[in-house]
Amino acid sequence: MMPRSVSRKSFIKKSSILVAGSAGFLLGKSSVAGEHIKPITGSNNFILKNVRLETGFEYQEDEVISTRTALFTVEVENGKIKAVLPNNSHATAIDAKGLLMLPSFRDMHIHLDKTFYGGPWQAVKKREGGVKGMIALEQKILPELLKTSTSRAEKMIGLLQSCGSGFARSHVNIEPTSKLQSLTHLQTALENKKVSFSSELVAFPQHGIFYTASAQLMKEAAAMGVDYIGGLDPYTIDGNIERSIDFIVQLALDYKKGIDIHLHETGESGLKTVEYLIDRVNENPSLKGKTFLSHCFVLGRLDTRKQEEIADKLANARIGIMSTIPFGRLIMPIPILYKYGVTVGTGNDSIVDHWNTWGTGSVLDKAKLMAQLYGYATEFELSRSLKLATFNVLPLDDKGNRQWPQPGDAANLVLIDASCSAEAVSRVSPVRSLIHNGNIVY
Repeated sequence: MMPRSVSRKSFIKKSSILVAGSAGFLLGKSSVAGEHIKPITGSNNFILKNVRLETGFEYQEDEVISTRTALFTVEVENGKIKAVLPNNSHATAIDAKGLLMLPSFRDMHIHLDKTFYGGPWQAVKKREGGVKGMIALEQKILPELLKTSTSRAEKMIGLLQSCGSGFARSHVNIEPTSKLQSLTHLQTALENKKVSFSSELVAFPQHGIFYTASAQLMKEAAAMGVDYIGGLDPYTIDGNIERSIDFIVQLALDYKKGIDIHLHETGESGLKTVEYLIDRVNENPSLKGKTFLSHCFVLGRLDTRKQEEIADKLANARIGIMSTIPFGRLIMPIPILYKYGVTVGTGNDSIVDHWNTWGTGSVLDKAKLMAQLYGYATEFELSRSLKLATFNVLPLDDKGNRQWPQPGDAANLVLIDASCSAEAVSRVSPVRSLIHNGNIVY
């Protein structure tokens, strides 16, 4: 997956037509689907026939020019794939009608606890004062948002499901304004959706750990079923990189949690934060593979040599990057992260809230955006780009051998109106069905 030079003018022109068009389709579809998605009860054991699966690559000389597919029968039992069989006309089988089966998608960075979604349209207000200005705004609006946060979270989960996601890692506000209410309200929404949706929760000190008095609340949240300890711009917000990171690391160690820190800082403090976190994780190997930096915009400001150096260090410390794939004046070095084996995920981040209103609910849309930005245009490159939406699960390995689905895999899958994963990424093909842990969601 080698990057190509992409003209900014050309990219923006294509994006305005294709991405906006697909986003409009998804939002139009989802505004209805998100209201009504309920799992079909008693559907944990079933058979699907006429399921299209990828079986290999077609080559012309050394280049992949197309993806081979065939129809199969897939048996699901107790929430897992029981068998992948030659296609047959089993009398009780559900007809997948030749739709392509792919791993279901995973939104790895979103805020389900605070949203305007499900209510009247609101554009964002003019932003003043950077992140601290947004903290001041949140302190004003959170009490009102909390009144509807459970029902709106459920509607937003419905939107994600209609776009093929059966899982999300959600950051949830822990701060003195909402205290622990954002967490408990979201936990109620997730409990209501537990049959059809799974999640990880990050205790997120959106207003700073020490900038506002959030340290004790973070300790309480750590004991309330969260999976990760979060953080926010240790220097800009809390004024001390070491103090902030040390608190996060110790809390994660004490409660045996992972770490996922928002880092927007792009200057020297951003780089120092990355390097200090790498050092702390290397000192505490139990955190390797469980630590992530969300956004980490500073990587987009470094020269190539430094990007490669940091990518190598991140990979060795097994620290992942959760990127929302920004573009404009800041292009993240995703190809370099992949080159060094850094785990990369993506998510919608915001969907119609006071931060921005551009989230479509689709992480497949994010995979397409990545492919556009870095010129991943070939059949092979597009097929590999699917891993951004599935969080690194692909039907075919790099040599074209089928590696998913296999007997014993969790039955987390989508049926999508596409001929292959490359087309699905390039066209943001419509999702026709979501199955989560063997439950037919729709």
